[in-house]
Amino acid sequence: MIAIIDYGAGNLRSVVNAVSSLGYETKITSLPDDVISAQAVIFPGVGVAADTMINLKKLGLASVIRRIIGEDKPFFGICIGLQVLFSGTEEGGWQECLDIVPGRVNKLPSGLKIPHMGWNQVKQKIAHPVFEGVPDETNFYFVHSYYAQPEDRSLVAGETDYGISFCSAVARGNLVATQFHPEKSGEIGLRIFDNFIRLALEVSLRSN
Repeated sequence: MIAIIDYGAGNLRSVVNAVSSLGYETKITSLPDDVISAQAVIFPGVGVAADTMINLKKLGLASVIRRIIGEDKPFFGICIGLQVLFSGTEEGGWQECLDIVPGRVNKLPSGLKIPHMGWNQVKQKIAHPVFEGVPDETNFYFVHSYYAQPEDRSLVAGETDYGISFCSAVARGNLVATQFHPEKSGEIGLRIFDNFIRLALEVSLRSN
């Protein structure tokens, strides 16, 4: 079972439709026990980091997300689901986040059209199973005004140019997170999801 976290916002239905179209079972949930028992977890997101953190804490999910990532359970964060993994964000002044990935989230530079919206290339920085069969510099769909800066550059799995070169994907063990939206990126986005779920199934088989 793949748990898709419902924290009161986010593009849940399109993520469910994308994953279900691949033939996998999904469960939209805001219950900590469901997230803990799932084989894999997807955290889709749109919205504001402060509201996201408030809702995660209220639902008891902030500590659960820290726990399952600490246990290296397969986890996929999307957009705000990537940003809140970091130590904090300057969105809305300064907002402390989950502090799972050391680093900060900054606003895209002034002078650019913000939000950064539409298709843009992702340059793959590391070889990772989630990119299997995905050509380097493939275009994915973005909608965001802030970008993540990991302290550890070895965690940067993908980079994208938009006025600056920013981290558009991170990977650490079975944790994967993207600034772009696979669920809005057509067939190549489905390939990203399929690769992630295949990775999760391998992890599940090894642990049994």
